[in-house]
Amino acid sequence: MSERLVELAKRRGFFFPASSAYGGTAGFYTYGPQGAALKRNLLESWREQFLTKEGHMEIDAPTVMPESVFEASGHLDTFDDMIVECPACEASHRADHLVEDATDIADAEGMSMSAVEETIAEHDIRCPDCGESLAGVEVSAFNLMFGTNIGPGSSSPGYLRPETAQGIFVEFSQLKEYARNQLPFGVGQIGRAYRNEISPRRSIVRVREFTQAELEHFIDPETDEPPLSRVEEVAVPLYSASAQAGDGETETMTIGAAAETGVVDDWIAYYLGVAAEWYERVGVDMDRFRYRQHQPEELSHYSSDCWDAEVEVDGNWIELTGFSYRGSYDLSKHDEYADEEFTLFRQYDEPITVERPTVDPDMSVLGPEYGSEAAAIAEELQRLATGNPDAFEGDTVTVSVDGEDRSIPVDVTGFAVEEVTESGEHITPHVVEPSFGIDRLIYTVLEHAYREDEVDGEPRTALGLRPGVAPTTVGVFPLMAKDGLADRAQEIVRRLRSEGYTVSYDDSGAIGRRYRRQDEIGTPYCVTVDYESLEDDTVTVRERDSTAQERVAVDELHTHLRSRMTNRQ
Repeated sequence: MSERLVELAKRRGFFFPASSAYGGTAGFYTYGPQGAALKRNLLESWREQFLTKEGHMEIDAPTVMPESVFEASGHLDTFDDMIVECPACEASHRADHLVEDATDIADAEGMSMSAVEETIAEHDIRCPDCGESLAGVEVSAFNLMFGTNIGPGSSSPGYLRPETAQGIFVEFSQLKEYARNQLPFGVGQIGRAYRNEISPRRSIVRVREFTQAELEHFIDPETDEPPLSRVEEVAVPLYSASAQAGDGETETMTIGAAAETGVVDDWIAYYLGVAAEWYERVGVDMDRFRYRQHQPEELSHYSSDCWDAEVEVDGNWIELTGFSYRGSYDLSKHDEYADEEFTLFRQYDEPITVERPTVDPDMSVLGPEYGSEAAAIAEELQRLATGNPDAFEGDTVTVSVDGEDRSIPVDVTGFAVEEVTESGEHITPHVVEPSFGIDRLIYTVLEHAYREDEVDGEPRTALGLRPGVAPTTVGVFPLMAKDGLADRAQEIVRRLRSEGYTVSYDDSGAIGRRYRRQDEIGTPYCVTVDYESLEDDTVTVRERDSTAQERVAVDELHTHLRSRMTNRQ
């Protein structure tokens, strides 16, 4: 299937390798006219469902960000894949993929590097390029981010973003103002992301430049609850971590039952329900779909729980979307590293009186005694008073500065417990994130729509795309390009385009051949203008999947098409 689909995609202008005139570079693809239109329709559908209908904001952040952003987020230290280099031909391969291809292990990504090395040796896995044994070759970590320099020289290093999420998190201090400092609120972003994949493969499924559609939903974990009633009856196939560990199977449950029994966190469950209905609407075959929970060793450094929307394509399960509970990780890290506050003030219903430990260090003592360390000691004393006030019960209190312990007399710290009245508190919101890979969705929609059948005794290849996402909605043909038929067909083309349809005009070749061309790009309806049209102003409307035809008055064409397209969304 993959070879036939990729051939059709190139021939009909959906997608093809980029820069092929210069030999091409693996992992980069150009979307042709049909693919760009399909992508645009899918993105508009996503925007309508996950932003407009949910009442969320949208931003458009830069794709290049300074190194400090990714130091804070943890990507510099943890955004790695496992690489193994062939000692003979020097080709680099993603080690966990080699293991998955050569063994029955389905998810080697969750294994340690030493375990992958042992598995390669045990199965005598060889280099796919030259056949050299990779047993005993070191497996190492390879950071996936593309590095760059911002401005002349190398004094301001930066990176192409590996996800669109950080562009939202770093702007939280501004975005909360637009939300009037009220939780919950969501911020979405659609844009390009970049990962320097070791071995891009399987067409647009794994690439180095791709499009993401991500939503970061900021919530108060103590007070905010999702509107589960909207999706509680939606049934979804769930493949939990416990089922995977025990060789269990996928279990279909309603969203309401999954949340009530604790199988899925309430907020993640809500978005699983919303997404499942949307996937079906855009053309994902739900008989080849499941939600799979990450096992503990798979979880990203920022995630406490994650469920992947997975689909079966070309006989394999691939990830479409990650639904992650990121907690307060991202905002807390940026609050620690950045110059702005990444918290939000939660107003109490009524002011409360609390005991608050404080310190007021005597700097006239600390300064002469500790010199340049005095300010850092004062900061550590305040942190200790807040987190462990019992430490001040003795005569001295110990703090650590630059790895060295310092013993400070308590009477110098100015430690006291005061009663204060507070009207609220600063909290760090938690984040629920649905993160969609659009390129994989495009491949899935095409693969699930691909079909080969027979029409009038002849083989046919068709894409059964949903009308709402199909690149072209209507094909218009004159039966003959003469006797006024072409002029009348062009009038209908202009009229349909003014009514919002994407229309293709074709007057070349036999009518059956023209139908086949439209079937291959997934056009749901074709309109043929014939000699009868000149007499009674009717046309033949042909439906792609059934190939059924009916006569429709031109004045009723818009209503006819809109009704049928709505019923097939």
